[in-house]
Amino acid sequence: MTQTTTLDESRIDRDWWKEAVVYQIYPRSFNDSDGDGVGDIPGITERVHHLDDLGVDVVWLCPVYDSPNHDNGYDIRDYRAIMDEFGDMSDWERLRDELHGRGMKLIMDLVVNHTSNEHEWFQRSRREEGEYADYYHWVDGSPDEPPNNWQSLFGGPAWSYDDEREAWYLHVFNENQPDLNWRNPDVREAVTDVVTWWLDRGIDGFRMDAISHLSKPAGYPDGDPDEPGPLGSEHYTLGPRLGEYLDELGAVIPDEAMTAGEMGGASAEDAREYIERGDSLDMVFHFDHLGVDQGGDWTGDDWGEWSLPEFKELMTRNQREVARETWEALFLGNHDHPRIVSRFGDESYRRESAKLVGTFLLTMRGTPYLYQGQEIGMTNTEFESLEEIDDAMTVGIVEDLLADGAVDSFDEVRTAVNYRSRDHARTPMQWAAADRADFTDGDPWLALNDNYTDVNVEDAVADSESVWHHYRRLIELRRDDLALVYGDYELLAPEDEQIYAYTRQLGDERRLVVCNWSAEPAVFESDAVTAADAEVLIGNYDGAPTDPVGAEFRPFEAVVYAY
Repeated sequence: MTQTTTLDESRIDRDWWKEAVVYQIYPRSFNDSDGDGVGDIPGITERVHHLDDLGVDVVWLCPVYDSPNHDNGYDIRDYRAIMDEFGDMSDWERLRDELHGRGMKLIMDLVVNHTSNEHEWFQRSRREEGEYADYYHWVDGSPDEPPNNWQSLFGGPAWSYDDEREAWYLHVFNENQPDLNWRNPDVREAVTDVVTWWLDRGIDGFRMDAISHLSKPAGYPDGDPDEPGPLGSEHYTLGPRLGEYLDELGAVIPDEAMTAGEMGGASAEDAREYIERGDSLDMVFHFDHLGVDQGGDWTGDDWGEWSLPEFKELMTRNQREVARETWEALFLGNHDHPRIVSRFGDESYRRESAKLVGTFLLTMRGTPYLYQGQEIGMTNTEFESLEEIDDAMTVGIVEDLLADGAVDSFDEVRTAVNYRSRDHARTPMQWAAADRADFTDGDPWLALNDNYTDVNVEDAVADSESVWHHYRRLIELRRDDLALVYGDYELLAPEDEQIYAYTRQLGDERRLVVCNWSAEPAVFESDAVTAADAEVLIGNYDGAPTDPVGAEFRPFEAVVYAY
């Protein structure tokens, strides 16, 4: 559709990244071009037409840097080289050029809270060579007495002892991922050199990994057992100098580049504060809304239980505190979270609920992020044993529970693992019902989801009513409708247990979105809108109600109206 009125665009703070739809690629699982079972950069280039046909504007490429791969590329050994399994720099350049040639932009993952312990910086630091001696967080002491009780986000102590230096080093993630010491100006200069090096190669911005953990205290106090989260996380999350460090990064990133920061542990208010303070961040990934279904106890069986009114409250706070005042990164899943349909939809209504989630994400205020496979409604798989898990976070937490005697077997945590493991998002992309889902000619590095014969790109593209085509139409609608990008958001019927409804308004342009987020029919009631004979812009069923107020909506029905 096109705008039906003339808008005063001087009142809209327009930016290309606000109007973009981002598609996240996890290279290891996207497409394998050489038959080794591992996705690679040439494989991505082979499938760029899929992204172009879908209509996305930006590709966020998860790490492809040289890495020993203890955390699937988030442990970087060389920021200026490509992992051998993925190809080489010429392959990366061809991908960049193919994307740019089709009018798409490319942003890279910037992982600078930590490096691999095989990085040259760490190797020289453990030998105490010159300026590198203080590149990481080192504390002398007995190998039997860690500096404090901090715990890693991946389970276990956040300190490991290095026999060569005879000192402890800090890692808030895996022991193979030592944290850089951002208090050291030489570290900050080295990081800005990396940033500049990649910008000089024509990328269009960065997704900044784990930036909420850059600032740590100099004295390393003990963690407070009464604080939520791992012991010590209150000291290594959103530290006192974080804003300063981000300002320094922002100073070398041009205004036209896109920057999105991952800030675990940040509230909506924190996100807004860090976006407002300078030019370093255009938007922030914060995760309060993704805690709505977390059971908390890995031995519990209440995973997946969540309340729609609570979810609406969290999302509305994000819209009011962040999206309206600054800007919002819109997402319900990525490489670190389970599949959206299995988490926030209903596999019994896979197509309908996948379309509903897509409708929701693409009609909120902010920049929508799609994770590979989301556009065809990929689902979680099923893990029978810990040996089937690759995810370092899941393995670390379960092994700790077993070692501590909190559980006696994998079966006691199986419910939690099968609900929340990061591997759900990392099973290979399902391209076709053909052998190995047309992902590879070899043995896939991670087992395919068995449902690839029913859920795959080839079949979805051939079916005009598929999840894929619904996403394609939503992206086209959003591109042509500024009200869905910049319009004000207003929640309707906040206490309704089934209906999530809201309006978007920009000048005289008004949109109404009604989502029946349940497996039962639901009636939409509201005194706040008059939408008789509304125009249906898009829906996920045929025959959507044209008078939505008082109408019954079918299970997981989602409709966007102009009224």
